[in-house]
Amino acid sequence: MEIILLPGYSPDFMPVEELWRWLREEVTNFFCHATQQQLIQDVKIFQENINQTPFKVADRLWRTVSLDQDIEKLRVSN
Repeated sequence: MEIILLPGYSPDFMPVEELWRWLREEVTNFFCHATQQQLIQDVKIFQENINQTPFKVADRLWRTVSLDQDIEKLRVSN
């Protein structure tokens, strides 16, 4: 068994973080919805679209099982 110290915030190990990133890219990135209802509608459309492509979702949300130490060094402040 090997113990690997992880930063307090490890989005690589949380698939839901990638889902939120994807949602922001598709629905809210560089766009301000005029109403809350419009935002809710666009989120529903996003959800319907991703539910039609389960393999795309699986590929996009695939969990990382190892860390690149060089990249992790950049995430942790000294």
